[in-house]
Amino acid sequence: MESMSVGFRIDYLQLLSPSGELREAAEEAGWNADVLRSLYQAMTRTRVFDAKAVALQRTGQLGTFASALGQEAIGVGTAYAMHPDDLLVPSYRDHAAQLLRGVTMAEILLYWGGDERGSDFKNARRDFPNCVPVATQVAHAVGAAYAFRLRKEKRAVVCFIGDGGTGNGAFYEALNMAGVWKAPVVIVINNNGWAISTPRARECAAETLAQKAFGAGVEGRQIDGNDVLSVYKAAQQALEKAREGDGPTLIEAVSYRLGDHTTADDATRYRSPDEVKEAWTREPIGRLRAFLAGKRLWDKEKEDALQRRCAREVEEAVATYASTPPRGCEAMFDYLFHSLPASMKDQLEEARRFDPVRRNGHG
Repeated sequence: MESMSVGFRIDYLQLLSPSGELREAAEEAGWNADVLRSLYQAMTRTRVFDAKAVALQRTGQLGTFASALGQEAIGVGTAYAMHPDDLLVPSYRDHAAQLLRGVTMAEILLYWGGDERGSDFKNARRDFPNCVPVATQVAHAVGAAYAFRLRKEKRAVVCFIGDGGTGNGAFYEALNMAGVWKAPVVIVINNNGWAISTPRARECAAETLAQKAFGAGVEGRQIDGNDVLSVYKAAQQALEKAREGDGPTLIEAVSYRLGDHTTADDATRYRSPDEVKEAWTREPIGRLRAFLAGKRLWDKEKEDALQRRCAREVEEAVATYASTPPRGCEAMFDYLFHSLPASMKDQLEEARRFDPVRRNGHG
């Protein structure tokens, strides 16, 4: 048997530098001013919502929340490249993409407030709900993508996963089958540098996470996840490829988690202030704002108006969330089984006796 030599190369895509300058002058002609402003507005909207959600949690009005601070470009750039009939399979830090897909702020708040009605999307009916178990969403995404292929539908699936999640067996198994089936799926790794308190360097010895794709016969790419233009372009190319039947793509978007892992975490225990301060110089919103301002596409008046508009939208969503009557404890029994097993009927009766909703007259 002849020996075989196999190699691979990972290129790094960055179109917009941290200072807000396009890397190649030829790129500028390909960007529509309205698209650039839309990307900027979507990232800003996400950040304003994010800050309010954290404040609600800190004041006891919301459950644990996973902030996307500093990572807005990954969700916004990817979702902006999707078609309406594509499918989003999120993890638990992907509200930047969900908001662009039509999930409302009030629905997101309901979900993080512990109300599963927040997963019953009014608009984004095709998209999957948040997946908290690590890496299982990749298997869901590949399965859905394979169904599209079997049906000969020109649709693609987008799935998000964190850098730590790529060390999970479910990730490797799903990626392997994506390659075997040539599934029309785009898996986006949000490499934000930390798997809770474990730094990227201690998660995986590989030089890049993108190269994990090659063992499964999948195309792997690495991009600047703080550059929304790079994210949008890479996602657009991968999605078009998927819809045309040319198989899956794994995109590693390199970013940084500027906040805590969730509001249950305290990142100051394992990260230095200097590290976070330096990361702020590379965050996505500032660099796109600098580019837009340099091209006279953005100014202080537009920024103030955008901030006011986002603040109003967020406050309206908070009011909707706060005024939504809670459900009684029966809900977790009603929607778990088609017919309640006899072994759980005693639990239901006990839960009813201690249900604060029923005691307060809401049930």
